[in-house]
Amino acid sequence: MADETKGRQGGVQAADTVLGVLEAVALAEEPLGVTQIATRLGLAKGATFRHLRTLLDRGYLLQDPATSRFQLGPKVALLGRLAPAGTDLAAIVQPALREARDASGLSVVISTPTPFGAFVLATLPGTNAIDIGVRVGSSLPAHASAQGKVHLAFGPPAALERLLAEPRPHLTPHTITDARALSTEIARVRAQGYATAPEEALLGVNALAAPVRDGQGRLAGSVALVGSIQHITREPEEKLLRIVRDLGQRATRLVAAS
Repeated sequence: MADETKGRQGGVQAADTVLGVLEAVALAEEPLGVTQIATRLGLAKGATFRHLRTLLDRGYLLQDPATSRFQLGPKVALLGRLAPAGTDLAAIVQPALREARDASGLSVVISTPTPFGAFVLATLPGTNAIDIGVRVGSSLPAHASAQGKVHLAFGPPAALERLLAEPRPHLTPHTITDARALSTEIARVRAQGYATAPEEALLGVNALAAPVRDGQGRLAGSVALVGSIQHITREPEEKLLRIVRDLGQRATRLVAAS
């Protein structure tokens, strides 16, 4: 019974699962079958289908009668239309993202804070022959991503307190998991105004992130350059620091004016 009722941080497991199913379908590049969805979420096929059936019955999903694959339904579009205007952060800052991508040649990402890390809202691929990026809809770990560190440094203090009270997984040999070391790192990010995470989430990859604020000066999200450790070194070159600072400032102005 506990497995059916308790989800992450005291939430309801069934609700968490059905939202996971909906997100898996929404963020996929093509319609998905039951087995694909079950595999992505680590669920039994039978349990997955029961959640899919609920979403079908409520109009949140559609099933192709020829392929049996699932895609978003009309209820999702309705909720999108009912959402308050001016909340599409990714669309608002798109001009700033494009300028930063063109200036750096690197992938550019905008994320928003969640209780578990940084949720990727949009990306622009880089212009280099070999490009490193992240998928839209990905959730980046708060303690091991540049975007997550920005959210911890400039967001509500309770977010950092909650993270320090919980286990923090080692993702690579470079991941900062010690509470005191992580507190020091977040203080450094707050002081310098940007964050890096060299090989902390994935070996060979680094990111350089800055905060985006709303019209009241509150954290709205983060913008980041993403690339190999060769292109974004542990001590980033001044050109990239200037680009990401300018990106954060311009994105902030766009959000404040929206």
